[in-house]
Amino acid sequence: MPTDHRLEHVVVVGGGVAGTRAAETLREEGYDGELTLVGDERHAPYHRPPLSKKLLTGKVHRAGVDLAPQFDFDAHVRRGASALALDMSSRTVQLRDEDQDLSLRFDGLVIASGAVPRAWPGDPVPDGVMLLRTVEDCLAIRERLGSRPRVVVVGGGFIGAEVAASCRSIGLDVVLIEKAAAPLLAALGEELAPRWAELHQEHGVDVRVGVGVDGFVGNGHVEAIRLTDGSQVPADLVIVGLGVTPATDWLDGSGLRIDDGVVCDATGTAEGATDVVAAGDVARWWHPLYERHLRVEHWDHAGRQGAAAARTLLAGREHAQPYTEVPYFWSDQYDVKLQMLGVPTGYDTMEIIEGDPATWEFVAAYGRGGCTIAVLGTVTGRVYAYRDAIEKRAEFPPAPPA
Repeated sequence: MPTDHRLEHVVVVGGGVAGTRAAETLREEGYDGELTLVGDERHAPYHRPPLSKKLLTGKVHRAGVDLAPQFDFDAHVRRGASALALDMSSRTVQLRDEDQDLSLRFDGLVIASGAVPRAWPGDPVPDGVMLLRTVEDCLAIRERLGSRPRVVVVGGGFIGAEVAASCRSIGLDVVLIEKAAAPLLAALGEELAPRWAELHQEHGVDVRVGVGVDGFVGNGHVEAIRLTDGSQVPADLVIVGLGVTPATDWLDGSGLRIDDGVVCDATGTAEGATDVVAAGDVARWWHPLYERHLRVEHWDHAGRQGAAAARTLLAGREHAQPYTEVPYFWSDQYDVKLQMLGVPTGYDTMEIIEGDPATWEFVAAYGRGGCTIAVLGTVTGRVYAYRDAIEKRAEFPPAPPA
């Protein structure tokens, strides 16, 4: 990348897909200075989507989720190291690596520290109440599945819904509990989310909606959970999926603007800093198409955003290009593959534009202010045909492409 913006010491905080793609892109685009990659997990980077699906059920082995390098990059890699603080005055990142506290100097910084799962609020939980975020979490849960436990999944977001589907697919008794009126309500909207509740029910999951968890029953190990409606559900294993929060504690006092993540402009440059970019689950970028800040917690987006952030760092903010890619994600539940192109947040209308939801082969479009903002499909790959409609803010509803 031609630029007169000279960097000599770049630090990437985050060893997941966003940080890895940022590091690869730096080298691919010609950066030849010092490069340090800091990751709090001891593993090489791996694919997270299979953790709630094929790795959890044993359809793939541990080695099958490792992330294949797209570009060989020369870097000092510190795995199992945690970022403790960012000092913009000295332009250093404070780390704890093993039992040592270290200070890394930088003149370019990529923040890709990801997100952490929300822990259960309140009192300590008994054994058998578990979270799923890392590969260790997945393998620990998978080991317990071998004893054929009664499984309760708390939280009907994508992780919770996928875990419920995975556990049911191997024949376990599963109860899915969601405080909202349907699983995936925040992601899909009130028109379509109930269809996914029906999908789980058709596959034998006991779906409880509009109810929360009041506490756990058990002496040392969980035996049941108490619900806010006064009922009690037997459980040998409880998997909690209450969403995640961006990992920004280490940025307290740094001067960066933190508001549900690191707030960035459309190029990925962090507000309140120079030569600092952010990407992935931790980042809230301004999206020109949606005219709002978006923090997207999906795999495909994190990788693309990591690469874009690296290009911004190399070019410098004044010469960088805004990142305008339309977010995409998918979710596999049973034999249904949900794909979403775009962001339906704030939609004011939804319409089925192809097929029939009753057959599980359909395409739905979301609109706001008369424009198309997102398309959901269960026909593999069909949503891509509507990319132009979303990018060009086509009149709603969009006409099905030929």
